[in-house]
Amino acid sequence: MSASLAATSQLQVHQAASMAAASSLTPDSAYPASHAGLDSAQLLNGQKAVTIVHNGTPYRLQATKLGKLILTK
Repeated sequence: MSASLAATSQLQVHQAASMAAASSLTPDSAYPASHAGLDSAQLLNGQKAVTIVHNGTPYRLQATKLGKLILTK
């Protein structure tokens, strides 16, 4: 097996393991209790987008029609 094929194979195994680990997370187990999350509905407060300032830089958090979130600088 060539070095590049072996590296590709290792990457695929790593990606599969990462995806399996991520899929086993439930909303309750994704973060420890000390890192209680903020519901996006509370953050957006009925709006489609909101500006968040982090370290003096504004970011735009936008909800898509498909229910995904997009964060842009």
